Amino acid sequence: MRAGIVDACRASGRAPEETTLIVVTKFHPASLVAGLSALGVRDVGENRHQEAQAKAAELQDLDLHWHFIGQLQTKKARQAAQYARSIHSIDRDRLVDALSTAEVAEPIDAFIQVNLTNDPGRGGAAPEALEPLAEQILGTSTLRLRGVMAVAPLPEEEAAARAFARLAGYSERLRAIDPEATAISAGMTHDYAEAIAAGATHLRIGSAITGKRPEPR
Repeated sequence: MRAGIVDACRASGRAPEETTLIVVTKFHPASLVAGLSALGVRDVGENRHQEAQAKAAELQDLDLHWHFIGQLQTKKARQAAQYARSIHSIDRDRLVDALSTAEVAEPIDAFIQVNLTNDPGRGGAAPEALEPLAEQILGTSTLRLRGVMAVAPLPEEEAAARAFARLAGYSERLRAIDPEATAISAGMTHDYAEAIAAGATHLRIGSAITGKRPEPR
């Protein structure tokens, strides 16, 4: 996987060091995460709060950076803040409000998720909500604005390259508000090369590393 990332970075004229590989371990047991840690993995992504909370508790002695990348319920936000050092799916003001009251040792890295489709059920904020959400995050002491996040539309809806190019444009808009919010969380197993070409800094890779996901329990 890392070789593929290196190749994609070189093809785009970028240094591999500009990217962070987040290994997504959804539905996999904590033992697999422990094994990945032994191999040097430090950035781990989870989609479901209950599962992430349990794994983080079981593996609390490991030096892991937990990234929450799924849709987060407002009522679970303060709990997620206890283990997640990064939250990639901030998409509404009520979620920011909830996270602003969390007790954290240090600010959580906050990514604004932008919906790249016309389907509100797909998750993510509408593009016109980007700036208001950014201003709201910047007004908290518990969150540190890092950048934008998105999931590419389905292939039949739009090519990943075009979608990620639009996301790069949203990143530019965000940097106009906060020049330090340079991160772009995009790209999964099937489209990471297109994401890298569009400037992605955080890649969320699952099955290419962990293999087929077990059935949910």
